[in-house]
Amino acid sequence: MTHLFDLSGKTAIVTGGNGVLGGAMAEGLAQAGARVAILGRTKETVDQQVAAIREDGGQALALYADVLNTADLKEANETVRNEWGKTDILINAAGGNIAGAIINPDQSFLDLDDEAFKKVVDLNFHGTYRPTKIFSESMIDSNEGCIINISSMAAQKIISRVIGYSAAKSAIDNFTKSLAVELANKHGEGMRVNAIAPGFFIGKQNRDLLLNEDGSLTDRGQTIVDHTPMNRFGEPEELVGTAVWLCSDASRFVTGTVIPVDGGFNAFSGV
Repeated sequence: MTHLFDLSGKTAIVTGGNGVLGGAMAEGLAQAGARVAILGRTKETVDQQVAAIREDGGQALALYADVLNTADLKEANETVRNEWGKTDILINAAGGNIAGAIINPDQSFLDLDDEAFKKVVDLNFHGTYRPTKIFSESMIDSNEGCIINISSMAAQKIISRVIGYSAAKSAIDNFTKSLAVELANKHGEGMRVNAIAPGFFIGKQNRDLLLNEDGSLTDRGQTIVDHTPMNRFGEPEELVGTAVWLCSDASRFVTGTVIPVDGGFNAFSGV
């Protein structure tokens, strides 16, 4: 009998799989038996992640592509098709924020950089929409596939200073639900779309916002921990169980959901 969480024989693409959170989920899928393609712009980090999966006995493939470049994505899709056939799983983990789109404590909304705001929305929303449109083609052809988008606590609650990022991640939630309905209605129960909403995890992009140089918490970091009932930040590998569950037959009746992995942050009123 096949284990419900067994992903053997499945092909997965993880955009941003060369990042901290995307990399952890990619490794988790590989450990569950999936063949995993790591897609990212930076060859060095993509190659490092592929090597790490292979060293652990998994199957991995490097895809060098920009999630906003349709030509790159089509080429990557052909590479996967030639190497492994159809794509069964897509995790859209590429995303993030940039300095110009963050309102600093001494700034107001009027100080936001318009171009930076646009880049953040493009990366986090269009950077999910475009890969989904390209890589879901073989899923739709076979009426079977699993797509996981990455939401954020910034879409669940109002997080100060990150208006552009919050707006884009809110769009991801709506896109996830809309696409889940669209694909299930037209292509059957084998097509599922869900999202994971991570709580607060330390990464390269937010380290300086959450931690001081000596490793102690910044004021913002302390506020976050104080509003997280588990009283800590998340560890990247703590996303793996949810990702594998959503990609496996264990969740075959689950679609259109946004699953928080947040230590209770979203549930807590602060009182």
